[in-house]
Amino acid sequence: MTKGKKRKVLLSWSIALTSFVAFNGVSNASAAVPTTEERIALENNLEANQAHTSDKTLQEWKKWTNDHAYSLTSIQPETFSKQKIPSSKFEDLEMLKPLLHDKRIVFLGESSHGVAEFNLAKTRIIQFLHQEMGYNVLAFESGLGNVMNAQGHIDKQTAQQTMKDAIFGVWWTKETLPLFEYTKKTQNTDKPLKLAGLDIQLQGAFTNGDWLQNSQLAKQFSDAEKQLAEWSFSNDLKSYQKVKPSIIAVYKQVKSQVQLKEKELKAAYPSEPHIVKLMERTLADRIRLADEYVELSIKTIIELEQDKFDSYLKTMEWRDQAMMENLLWLAEEIYPTEKFIVWAHNDHIRKAQSEVMGSDPIKLMGERLPDIYKKYSYVLGLYMAGGETANNIGEPMTVLPPIKGSIEDILSSTNKPYTFIDLRNRQNERGNSWMFEPRLSYSWGVMEESLVPRDQYDGILLIDKVSKPNYIK
Repeated sequence: MTKGKKRKVLLSWSIALTSFVAFNGVSNASAAVPTTEERIALENNLEANQAHTSDKTLQEWKKWTNDHAYSLTSIQPETFSKQKIPSSKFEDLEMLKPLLHDKRIVFLGESSHGVAEFNLAKTRIIQFLHQEMGYNVLAFESGLGNVMNAQGHIDKQTAQQTMKDAIFGVWWTKETLPLFEYTKKTQNTDKPLKLAGLDIQLQGAFTNGDWLQNSQLAKQFSDAEKQLAEWSFSNDLKSYQKVKPSIIAVYKQVKSQVQLKEKELKAAYPSEPHIVKLMERTLADRIRLADEYVELSIKTIIELEQDKFDSYLKTMEWRDQAMMENLLWLAEEIYPTEKFIVWAHNDHIRKAQSEVMGSDPIKLMGERLPDIYKKYSYVLGLYMAGGETANNIGEPMTVLPPIKGSIEDILSSTNKPYTFIDLRNRQNERGNSWMFEPRLSYSWGVMEESLVPRDQYDGILLIDKVSKPNYIK
């Protein structure tokens, strides 16, 4: 593994951990979080490349893109009042209707979690998809139980508190808050936007256990949550294996009470009609996490210190398999007649992540989806061409300039602030052949990758210049 590849692995591992660390104060996690220098991917060392392109061909690609791309007029979320946003506010997004008319799931990606403009753009697109196209469920790359808790209390608390309860701290921003303000207001309409979570990772407590009406068991549950958080950043595998059975026993005992406490659960979570099924699923996930994932996390920490990466790759695949399973469960068991929007990083939603050069050779959620779901989904990747992004602990990172012939270079040739291009409904021709061959791009604005755009995405939205979010603590 090259030095650049190792740095990418370290960044990816820190991405998987630091949101929980930064916003939940885990005390012994520092060893798992690389320094800023380790997070910067060096362009010359990464195992990514693209086909050689003549200047003439590149100019043809850029001309074709200028002729066929759409320009959004705004990424600012619309003001919601009187039960509805005027449809005229979404005229620049009307081109999505024919592209999505038969799609059940729209995946909204992002090349970095730390971009203010991504949060704004996705919020406005969600407003459009919900109001104009009937997408009534929004599922986040965040804890299944955490979002369940937030949805259950959405009518009784502020939009900001719902945001903090629902999603990872990387998205606790002023730019994301309008999404939760909008969601809260829709709860009183005949078409509420429902929140859901996909992730199985630890994200802080998802319930206080009061519904158990058993203070001793509630205390044991709280202690088990804290123990799992601490052990997830430990390097003492044998000690964890000794205490693991007692932790799992607590979760099994709590799970056994769910059906018995249906009345209490519904009273505690009045805005989540599916609370019983969701609580059972969340607790089953916790048991799996305690039994398998925490051990993989401990092994990862041990092996990273030895420049080994097998367990790291297994944790990534394990997590995304769980997210895929949760998405299917939500789509088939909880909301079988609803259309979904999924908010996640580009890596998680891409159709063939294992084929991306310069990235980890693993299959993530989007690639793991059954073919029938892929057929009726639309995958939109978000990229940036310049400005400043932030890593998962809020540190600024300057977005590297577009590489000649890269995805960012081609799309930014429109000289528009917000450029959308559809890939799915294109046939390979002279002006768009760039979609059908390996092109370089940046993940997180700094890590060079190579991918065939049309094999990975159905569409791409490029934000010309970005800035780091305004975080809310």
